[in-house]
Amino acid sequence: MGNSTSATKEALAIDTSFKLPSPLPSLPQGEGFGNGVVNLGGGLQVCQVVSLSKIWATNEGGPGNLGATFFEPSQVPQGFSMLGCYSQPNNRMLHGWVLAGKDETGEALKKPIDYTLVWSSGSLQIKQEGIGYIWLPTPPDGYKALGCVVTTSPEKPSLEKVRCARSDLTDECQVDKWIWGQGKESDPNGFNVFSLRPSNRGAQAMGVSVGTFVAQETTSASISLACLNNIESDLSCMPTLDQVQTIFQAYSPRIYFHPDEEYLPSSASWYFTNGALLYKKDEESAPAPIEPTGSSLPQGGSNDGLYWLDLPMEEAERERVKRGDLQACQVYLQVKPMLGATFTDIVAWLFYPFNGPSRAKVDLINVPLGKTGQHVGDWEHATLRISNFNGQLRAIYLSAHSGGAWYDASELEFQSGNKAVAYSSLNGHAMYAKPGLVLQGSGNIGIRNDTAKSEKFIDTGARFSVVAAEYMGSSIIEPPWLNYLRKWGPNITYDIAEEVATVENLLPGKLKSAFDKVVKSLPREIFGEEGPTGPKLKRNWIGDEV
Repeated sequence: MGNSTSATKEALAIDTSFKLPSPLPSLPQGEGFGNGVVNLGGGLQVCQVVSLSKIWATNEGGPGNLGATFFEPSQVPQGFSMLGCYSQPNNRMLHGWVLAGKDETGEALKKPIDYTLVWSSGSLQIKQEGIGYIWLPTPPDGYKALGCVVTTSPEKPSLEKVRCARSDLTDECQVDKWIWGQGKESDPNGFNVFSLRPSNRGAQAMGVSVGTFVAQETTSASISLACLNNIESDLSCMPTLDQVQTIFQAYSPRIYFHPDEEYLPSSASWYFTNGALLYKKDEESAPAPIEPTGSSLPQGGSNDGLYWLDLPMEEAERERVKRGDLQACQVYLQVKPMLGATFTDIVAWLFYPFNGPSRAKVDLINVPLGKTGQHVGDWEHATLRISNFNGQLRAIYLSAHSGGAWYDASELEFQSGNKAVAYSSLNGHAMYAKPGLVLQGSGNIGIRNDTAKSEKFIDTGARFSVVAAEYMGSSIIEPPWLNYLRKWGPNITYDIAEEVATVENLLPGKLKSAFDKVVKSLPREIFGEEGPTGPKLKRNWIGDEV
């Protein structure tokens, strides 16, 4: 312990800077996408600085108890000013950025009038590289601080070091990911460092992440920093259709299915032309066939339970259609501005005609759950978050049941250049960034999500079409099936309690109640109690991923 750097310090992930495996493709001509600068209005331009200089590090605490490192931007372009420092945990490769600002009017940015010392590591008996000091800029009236300054000296930083933004150019922010703390992330009374993100996020929200962090003594304290706001609401920095297609070709994920997977994706039109039926309430005896584009489906309205889709009636056809068709699989892209149009989210939607039954792991026993988990129609998605400054892939969100997770680009596996790899779980189609077993539950009991590499996979860049991009206006025609807002499968009437009881009868006494408790804690969506809705009714259609 103590305040020293060990001469034989183990190499940490953060000691390596992450770079995509291949250079970026050259982009077709466009307006402002990939030009390095975004105009936020009010005389403020910003650029994304990815060149970072290490200031101070601690080598314990935080995720994996490996510590965190604090950086300031270096190589800030001429005329731009630093807005705050960057930090990340040591348990992953260095892959960060902060925005720098350029004031074109003399009023958008101002120097702070002072600094407050938020925290110093001097009295801590932790493994650290020198002593770190975290300073909060005091903004002049009518301005807000956007980030902290980190030093290894007890002297206040120079007032020239950083700039604060005029209040009308800012928006509220909230904590995002835990970066560092001495205790656990959930300890509300310890000192913690978190990354920040705008509180209000979505396709229409204009809050802009600055890439900075907040440091505070309690998690309940109000956040003393702001993020930026794109008051121009100018979407000229968004990619053109040609640019979207080039970017997606470069980054399009390769999705691997488990070798035992029977229920593969298809296209919506394959599903319709292979006998899927439209049912109407009170007219169930006369279901209607569906046109290949979905033009015969009811458009708009709401998910009112009046209509639903189902597989063909004839048993052999039902079984065939359930299995989908990889060769006919089509990936549907939705493109939207995020974080004040400083990023583009390309959401790749996949349709599966059928979601297979779940399996449980109860200690050392694997148990099939009968019909539990199966349902007709399954929509899954992967979201690529692309920097509008330089066209770089920053992260991918992989959907998993009713939720999912963001994976930084540095945490992904890549193949064939910059194509990320994802793994789809057996029967349930939840996606993960690494193969193996993900158990939903607690301890050694839960629902199995098994993933593995196999000969069954799709290159999502091979067959895709852009079906929605509101900012492109009339150049994108949405297919009729996208505006079918009812269910893509019937409600299932089997009794989950009965299915669970069947499983419990096979278990030794001490495992019965533990299994029952885990099942009750899982989200209903895992059990597929009702047919799913299409992409437009998912919360991420206009909002951010959660």
